[in-house]
Amino acid sequence: MDLLNKCVSSSISVIRMYLCLPSNFFDAAFSPYSKDEETSPSLRFSQDDTSNTFQYFIDTWEKRRLIDNTKLITKGTTPKDKSGVGNVNFIKVENLSNNQIHPVQKISQEEHDSYLKRSRLQANDILFSIAGTLGRIAIVSPSLLPANTNQALSIIRGYDFDSDFLITSLSGHVVAEYIRKNPTVGAQPNLSLEQVGDLIISSPIEEEQEKIGSFFKLLNHLITVNQRKVDLLKKKKAGYLQKLFPRNGQNKPELRFKGYTDAWEKRKLGELTKRVTRKNINNESTLPLTISAQYGLIDQNIFFDKQVASKDVSSYFLIKNGEFAYNKSYSNGYPLGAIKRLDRYPNGVLSTLYIIFKPISVSSQFLVSYFDSTHWYKEVAKNAAEGARNHGLLNISPSDFFNMVQTIPNNFEEQNKVGIFFETLDNIIAVNQRKVDLLKKEKKSLLQKMFV
Repeated sequence: MDLLNKCVSSSISVIRMYLCLPSNFFDAAFSPYSKDEETSPSLRFSQDDTSNTFQYFIDTWEKRRLIDNTKLITKGTTPKDKSGVGNVNFIKVENLSNNQIHPVQKISQEEHDSYLKRSRLQANDILFSIAGTLGRIAIVSPSLLPANTNQALSIIRGYDFDSDFLITSLSGHVVAEYIRKNPTVGAQPNLSLEQVGDLIISSPIEEEQEKIGSFFKLLNHLITVNQRKVDLLKKKKAGYLQKLFPRNGQNKPELRFKGYTDAWEKRKLGELTKRVTRKNINNESTLPLTISAQYGLIDQNIFFDKQVASKDVSSYFLIKNGEFAYNKSYSNGYPLGAIKRLDRYPNGVLSTLYIIFKPISVSSQFLVSYFDSTHWYKEVAKNAAEGARNHGLLNISPSDFFNMVQTIPNNFEEQNKVGIFFETLDNIIAVNQRKVDLLKKEKKSLLQKMFV
């Protein structure tokens, strides 16, 4: 937690320093003057001066229709050639993330210069998604050219706004407000070019636009950099999960901790753990749990924003802290279900469809890491009826589940070292993910306070 606070404080300090903001800028109560919600935001920047008196912008904001302040709003077409061969970048909605354009497909120069010439992109064009996921947005940099796009992205060119300000404004509440006033758009998420042109942009004078745009550009950069760090750490973890456990048919992992050379041994899960079937008869717990890939065993009310379990949970299994649960339902990235340990709460309740167990002769932390890998998939698939699923649940009995053969170190200390290594790595990932989440939360709050 100390590391987390240090990381987040560092990022907030960078933002404050960049903008020369007072220390209480991020406090909810901060408001340098009374606000007219229709014409000015609650948080304003100081104007450039040498008096150090923080003279804030006080000009009212103007509501401007996008089409009246741009030279062109158009869109592209789907290319006929689907080969992806060529030297021209072709940008689609899925290539836009966090106001940036990521790796793209290719089309030929011939297509680019013929029937797709209407949507040939220029430097500083803004791409704005108008089909499927509304409101994804990014600016075209010169390094991306030559480039083209399809009909799911509108092209906004020759705009009378600071580019970073316009991107921030369009990715904020503008689209949400338009959908609120036009509910049919929200039901079938598509915007016509005419509707894009009708979007209302509230904007201040150019100098304040530049300050706001630069600020959110920096904030987006901080989010992107830290998200890349999280992604890299997750990728490294995936690599270690492959190398610190033996591959199929082998009895030693590719990487070992110093001092360990013995072959790992095969043991049935039922020899290492004990099944738990205690019922919540006395309503010892009223906390309904579910398994999340990211958060493990977590309160249903937090994960689903409602309780999926019955009101009467006395017939449910009672799981206690440190015990494991197997969810036999498959999900994206978890084709054979997920196995997680209860760490967040002292206890909770689970449907009797879950298989619950506790370690008796194996390191608990080792099991956490082992079941975080895919090394147990083969055994589950072998014990389950091929292709047999019942209402989305893998058809595997508890007896078959506990007959799964695991390859583990015969040395408890080595088990612990493997487990502690991944626990440390998970904590580092969590700290950095929390930092990203807090920056996104800060951005959302500031978008509300710094725009009309």
